[in-house]
Amino acid sequence: MAADQLQRHQLIVGGQRSGKSRHAERLALRWLKASPAHEVCVLATAQAWDEEMRQRIARHQADRPAGFATVEVPLSLTRALRAQSAPGRLLLVDCLTLWLTNWLMPMGGRPDRASWEAERSALLAALPELASPVLFVSNEVGWGISPLGREVRDFVDELGRLNQAVASRCQDLTLMVAGQAWTRPVHVETDLP
Repeated sequence: MAADQLQRHQLIVGGQRSGKSRHAERLALRWLKASPAHEVCVLATAQAWDEEMRQRIARHQADRPAGFATVEVPLSLTRALRAQSAPGRLLLVDCLTLWLTNWLMPMGGRPDRASWEAERSALLAALPELASPVLFVSNEVGWGISPLGREVRDFVDELGRLNQAVASRCQDLTLMVAGQAWTRPVHVETDLP
């Protein structure tokens, strides 16, 4: 990937354990090495609701390269992007899937669809205004069997819409398959909400 591509927003999608986070971290390391003035801030969206998730979060934290700042942001991603955005700082959002889960399938309550839609719209509006390039990590979950439950189908559909909308505001899209990155420029044919 050319150095100038790290100056642009990117969406990195793939299945579970496809290498999405590792690829994003490698790109962020390349960003750090390009200039002593560069910084990286990870905006982590995961919440540790059970032991398995606590272990996943701990593994991600342990594997994260030295020199990366981390901000925990389970819901207010747009506010965090605006607050952390600065020239010379790359923002790595890991990940949109868990961010959406926190909104639509909260462990401690009921989903707030109206607030989610407002937050989603705010995120999409903010992206062109940010001083930082952003690497978004997200799951591609729509290639499997259609879930039986209405709530899960709704989540899969909403994640697909979110990925499409974010991709339309990014300059590059990477599909991760078996640890391999397939990156292409984004060609937006329609203006998605």
